[in-house]
Amino acid sequence: MEKMPLFDLPEEKDLPHSMPLAARMRPQTFAEFMGQEHLVAEGRVLRKCIEADQLPSMVFWGPPGSGKTTLAHIIANITRAQFSSLSAVSAGVADLRRVIEEAKKRLKSSGQRTILFVDEIHRFNKAQQDAVLPFVENGTVTFIGATTENPSFEVISPLLSRCRVFRLNLLNDEDVKLIVERAIEDTERGLGKFRITVSEEALRHLVTMSNGDARVALNALEMAAFATLPDGDGSRSIDLSAIEEALQHRALLYDKSGDQHYDLISALHKSLRGSDPDAGLYWLGRMLEAGEDPLYIVRRLVRFASEDVGVADPQALVIAIAAQQAVHFVGLPEGNLALAEVVVYLATAPKSNSLYQAYSRVQEDVQQGRNEPVPLHLRNPVTDLMRRMGHGQGYKYAHDYPDHFVRQQNLPPSLQGKRYYTPGDQGYEKEIADRLKKWWGESHEEV
Repeated sequence: MEKMPLFDLPEEKDLPHSMPLAARMRPQTFAEFMGQEHLVAEGRVLRKCIEADQLPSMVFWGPPGSGKTTLAHIIANITRAQFSSLSAVSAGVADLRRVIEEAKKRLKSSGQRTILFVDEIHRFNKAQQDAVLPFVENGTVTFIGATTENPSFEVISPLLSRCRVFRLNLLNDEDVKLIVERAIEDTERGLGKFRITVSEEALRHLVTMSNGDARVALNALEMAAFATLPDGDGSRSIDLSAIEEALQHRALLYDKSGDQHYDLISALHKSLRGSDPDAGLYWLGRMLEAGEDPLYIVRRLVRFASEDVGVADPQALVIAIAAQQAVHFVGLPEGNLALAEVVVYLATAPKSNSLYQAYSRVQEDVQQGRNEPVPLHLRNPVTDLMRRMGHGQGYKYAHDYPDHFVRQQNLPPSLQGKRYYTPGDQGYEKEIADRLKKWWGESHEEV
């Protein structure tokens, strides 16, 4: 298959060494590409489509450094179609129109198709995405978008429905290690001419701390190499301290408005519901160390205290609110322990969703049923007219009866006997169940 100078990329021999190592080492073929075997291994549909130059419109969705743009480069190198690349960070509708007009002329004059690659597609607004849609639909361009965000939320439905979505995963440690070792040895694009050696301890730390992001690993390796003075023979020995200095801080995969934000809070909530304090503390730490707003976390913990613990342990809500006050008062990092305390408390508290279920039933009746007037005996007879109209008539004052309880109907007539709240069998709710049974009889055991 003929290779064309597409994608406006320099050939390998022309790559300036001023380019970052991650850019110079970008794979040019499937043989160099690491990871994502579920998509590009021999025989996989995506790889066969690329090699046959029969691409559908598609979206690459995955975390940073997983190979989305690299796949685009590989397509650029092996496809017979014209490959036009735009970055949603800097491109606008005018740029899109220019590419599309060129694609129309190309298709009419030579029959050559155009692949439109848009990096960071989630940064295009609705109007910009709308501008692409008609030309994807009529075949003027084959669209390829790359995004770190969930395309279900970030790509408009009409465009998404015309694309295949391919999910890319974080690279595993072995893949990142091979990528780093290749960069160390490569004398053309990599650091081979510097005769670099990296200690096993340093390499292991680099791979682990890069967190599956090949770009982070290569950038840190390059910085460590240039910060290390040559030995007497001109070689450079990179130790653990050099890698630690280059990394400074672990690359935490997190976006406070993206998928990680919602995935991690979901993991925290479900771990607490599963009564797992260790998992709860871990997911809490993942969010806090990545810079999540602690007040957002504690709001979710307050919700959890009512939704998943409820009156099985009434103290849960009290402690959650106390944590909110503590975080608001002392801030971070001091407030971390207050959040850790409430996470452990909620994880180990007895669980009940009876309040959640009860209020859901109330919502359904309020939204779908008749909103009947308050029964007369429950209305306050504030004026003489109200008394003559029967307000308060027949009302039984509970404190006038033994045990401060008396049976009377407190719901509208059409809901007489309706039960919304059924206490669970955990914690304090067992006492509530006994009390309700004593007051109301067997009818309060089931809704």
